Amino acid sequence: MEVHAFRGWRYAAGSVNADSLLAPPYDVLSLADKDALLAGSDQNIVAVDLPVCPAHQAGPDEVYTAAASLLEQWKQDGVLVQEDAPALYAYQQSYTWAGKDYVRRAMLCGVRGTELGDAVIPHEKTHSGPKEDRLKLTQQTNMQLSPIFGFYNDPAGKAAELLWSAIGGEPVVSGKLNGVDEKLWAVTDSDVIAQITEVLADAPAFIADGHHRYTTALNYRDGLPGQIDAAHEANFVMFVLVPSDDPGLLVLPTHRLFNGLAEGVTAKAVVETAPEFTWTKHDRSAMSADDVEAILADAGQKVIGLVDAASKDLWVGELTDAEAMADAAPDQIQAWRDLDVSILQKLLIEKAFNPLKTDKFDFGYTAKTAEALDACDGGDVQLAALLVGVPLESVEKIGQAGAYMPQKSTYFYPKVATGMVLKPLQ
Repeated sequence: MEVHAFRGWRYAAGSVNADSLLAPPYDVLSLADKDALLAGSDQNIVAVDLPVCPAHQAGPDEVYTAAASLLEQWKQDGVLVQEDAPALYAYQQSYTWAGKDYVRRAMLCGVRGTELGDAVIPHEKTHSGPKEDRLKLTQQTNMQLSPIFGFYNDPAGKAAELLWSAIGGEPVVSGKLNGVDEKLWAVTDSDVIAQITEVLADAPAFIADGHHRYTTALNYRDGLPGQIDAAHEANFVMFVLVPSDDPGLLVLPTHRLFNGLAEGVTAKAVVETAPEFTWTKHDRSAMSADDVEAILADAGQKVIGLVDAASKDLWVGELTDAEAMADAAPDQIQAWRDLDVSILQKLLIEKAFNPLKTDKFDFGYTAKTAEALDACDGGDVQLAALLVGVPLESVEKIGQAGAYMPQKSTYFYPKVATGMVLKPLQ
């Protein structure tokens, strides 16, 4: 990949404690979330970044024009200021998950936009609706408001060492968002920037989160009138890049929550229709969510947990039929077949569930085991499938092979904040 320093726009020094100005990525926000953020400050970045909520499809032109006008007003009023020189940004997130403290260190930068699969590697497909909304917003603001979240391999750790040894003083932006401490430093030393660019020249960027934003950036570039030169800012897409061996780079599972099954369906009924697995029953009446996660983790990678609204049983199924996934997904590579989420999709949702489905069959998602258990115990859902999670190495293998994971296979935690810095495209 080609790393690129840019003169970012960020909240002015007087707003350096940005608790009320930052926001999660647009695609995880509800209208209630947006209203709550704006109640904290009418200058929260969500006022510009989310004209239509939820952003599943494009809205009327006037909402994007209004967002662009507001952004321009913030620039004129000094709410936002532009970096004096091109910068790479050192971005640190400190947080707690499952009782353990983590620090994740990343680089916020531009990356030259290329077709997916070359220097930038995806692991999931995108859909047209969110891209249309993002494109209209980008065309009006001429700004990339929210970074793509990605990771890269640098076994020697040279790029991170260069970046973090170059920071000094207090961060230019700091704040707390959803329990995560967010800090950003600008690194403008041209020698350091050149060295980092050289170190990462042969390393691809793997997209963790933000596939729609990346393809939108390419569509924006390709839609500009006339021919732009190679140095034009529209050629470069804003990324937050984390080294793949960073201990704070967590990949959580995305559990499935099912409704629309036949009345009274239990986990045991599913077990009886899924002979490809060896199933073990556990009494979870005295278990915490952590206990359930520990049982699943100890069971291995090709395992699925099932719980239901009718009992306190936890059924843990290990795939033991070696040929089942090859038969169910002959067109997929082995790394795809080995994913617990793929096994769930092909052997349970598309096969074992079939005699149990009604025409109202549907499912939702959560990354939190406690939420999945509470949803079953409270009768909000009939059944939950609990997953272990996708190893980062599998994300790399599948992406490099040009394959795509099932929808919502990964939940990279924590999300990167919107509003730390904005990237101009003109």
